[in-house]
Amino acid sequence: MHEASLCAALLLLVQEEARRHRAERIVTVRLGVGVLAAVEARALAACFELLAEGTLAEGAKLVTDPVPAAAVCRACGRAFPLFRPRDVCPDCGGAALDVTGGRECTLTGLEAAGSEGR
Repeated sequence: MHEASLCAALLLLVQEEARRHRAERIVTVRLGVGVLAAVEARALAACFELLAEGTLAEGAKLVTDPVPAAAVCRACGRAFPLFRPRDVCPDCGGAALDVTGGRECTLTGLEAAGSEGR
């Protein structure tokens, strides 16, 4: 399950960013997750909750936003959304495609909070 290693790296990143801004806790973490990234949202959320215990992100909400798949046709250069793994170019029918989106897992937002009274 690669969700655990993703969460471990994510937690290091968000804690570093929170500390850089002198935040005392992380409230929300938002990720863009490509539909082709082979990441299971429920497994990711469970790993995040477990690994966040005892960190600045303990109790933080993990929000995942799906990122659609996209491709560019090698034959004609047309960029288009992918809906199925075996899609072909809607202009020329070419099957030689470069996938340009949908495989990423990107931190897109972070909400953190400092202490009250400071």
